[in-house]
Amino acid sequence: MISFPNAKINLGLHVLGKREDGFHDIETVFYPVEWSDALEIVPDPDAKTNVQFRNTGIKIYSKDQQNLCIKAYHLLAASHDLPPVKMHLHKSIPVGAGLGGGSSDAAFVLMMLNKIFGLKLNDEQLQKFASSLGSDCAFFIRNKPCFASGKGDQLEEIRVDLKNYFIILVKPKVRVSTADAYRGVIPSKPAASLKELIRLPVSKWKDAVQNDFEKTIFEKFTIIKNIKAKMYKYGAVYASMSGSGSSVFGIFTEEKNLRHSFRNCQVWNGFLK
Repeated sequence: MISFPNAKINLGLHVLGKREDGFHDIETVFYPVEWSDALEIVPDPDAKTNVQFRNTGIKIYSKDQQNLCIKAYHLLAASHDLPPVKMHLHKSIPVGAGLGGGSSDAAFVLMMLNKIFGLKLNDEQLQKFASSLGSDCAFFIRNKPCFASGKGDQLEEIRVDLKNYFIILVKPKVRVSTADAYRGVIPSKPAASLKELIRLPVSKWKDAVQNDFEKTIFEKFTIIKNIKAKMYKYGAVYASMSGSGSSVFGIFTEEKNLRHSFRNCQVWNGFLK
């Protein structure tokens, strides 16, 4: 079986406070985009190991016990009788970009194993498994625009109409550590929740919808700040860093060819759905 785990962007992000468990309470709006990896899983009953994992495209340098795809297999195998499998992940979504690529891969592993082996797990059950792998993993089980709260794992589907808007995603050659991003941000309660702000016309988002990580990340990585400024220079109606960075997206009312403007960066573009 082959599937195509997709990325997400964050339409705004507020860091509300530090939790007793060491995580932070946040609120954000996850929105799926079609920048995708390719993932193949096939049963391999004669294998000597539970998972044979192969990676092409962008290299993943994590050890097996830290690899989210392998962790997803073992998570299900702990409560279900899973035979050995072969996995091939062709990685196209940049790593450390705030696009949720690793989380998406893991969520798709859960969904694919569920189908391949007829486990009959419903979406709610799959989301519980996904949440234990990462705060935003559960979103990719739904894969629809969602208001996220808590650690990012409390999801509520929300209506956000970006159909036919054109998006440009740019990933510079820097990687932002999520831990460093949280260390630099000062939690605070916003004057208005993103659940309300996101209902404004897209043309109003520039002055109303913000990502709390940008202030300190822009100070450390001016290249990310400059990419956002370029998005507005070239006519974006809204631009933002996604998640804790380092990718930046711009939303446009018409198709743009700006690849030449972001040299030495990974660039993806397409229409939103």
